[in-house]
Amino acid sequence: MTEDPATNPHRLESWRDPVSDFAALGARWRAFEATAAGSFFQSWTWIGCLAAARFPDPWLLRVTADGREIALGLFNRRRAWWGGARWFLGESGNPAWDAIFVEENGLLLARDVADDGTVIAAGLAALGGQRVILSGVDARHLAAAARRGGYARETRTAPFVDLAKTRAAGGGFLAGRSANTRYQLRRSARSYAARGDLTVRRAADAAEAAAFLDALAVLHQRSWTGRGKPGAFANPCFLRFHRELIARGHPRGEIDLLRVSAGGTVLGYLYNFLWRGAVASYQSGFDFVAAGPHEKPGLTAHHLAIEHYATLGATRYDFLAGAARYKTSLADAARPMHWVVMGGWLGR
Repeated sequence: MTEDPATNPHRLESWRDPVSDFAALGARWRAFEATAAGSFFQSWTWIGCLAAARFPDPWLLRVTADGREIALGLFNRRRAWWGGARWFLGESGNPAWDAIFVEENGLLLARDVADDGTVIAAGLAALGGQRVILSGVDARHLAAAARRGGYARETRTAPFVDLAKTRAAGGGFLAGRSANTRYQLRRSARSYAARGDLTVRRAADAAEAAAFLDALAVLHQRSWTGRGKPGAFANPCFLRFHRELIARGHPRGEIDLLRVSAGGTVLGYLYNFLWRGAVASYQSGFDFVAAGPHEKPGLTAHHLAIEHYATLGATRYDFLAGAARYKTSLADAARPMHWVVMGGWLGR
């Protein structure tokens, strides 16, 4: 517990406690989550997925203000050979499990807390001077860590389409793209339309979503191994996690698996997270082998998905971290995410 009444008029206090019962923590987290302003990556659907396997030494960090709980964070502690420990927020510290790649991470804050980093800094104080790893966090977490000597070892841009702004401007999604992007999308759509109607099908249930994931993985792996790289699905922990995540999240309406087709030709599959009106495009697999010279399966699939979600009233279509060319061609805004380390010494 930390408290300094002279400089702490709101009586911010923070604790770290070992977790022994994930079921009890899940119920507590869900209740707090309903009052918080977090992302899908901070939801119990994501954090609690295979938690016992991913977090062998779990600790709950919590912050209160005047006795009211206003922040939660789940850390995994990994002891080091030199006797110290490293604390990973929302990650395990095991590269095989952390390949799922958490983003939009951070302490889960109550919705009515307008934090400039003070609350987060109070929480991090509970970890003392030990090595802390905060992956995929926002500027507030970077600022809070900086107060304790932390720094961003990496910053990535996360492009997105502001669908609320697009609707307000009128003219539709294409009107806001560059002339070259509009040309590429229209030419690709015309070519695919010659094969049949362009359609987007959402997996109807968790079983069909799992089947779509399998088909996505085949296309994803074919693309990456063709470039001499292993591909995400070569990691058994990655596939195990996402099978379980779909089983947990699809019935809750938090996960979409989409199949995009032109007649009987499948262009590819998209694996998306749905959270409070926003869509996060997490993973994909496209059939580049069957594509004709003017056909862009990835661009076309994302274009159709964006139009699909726009009609459903989504506020944002988020490409997540990494400024790939297709993302910047389709997006109209971006934000930074930081991979932060603080305290301790030696490596990650």
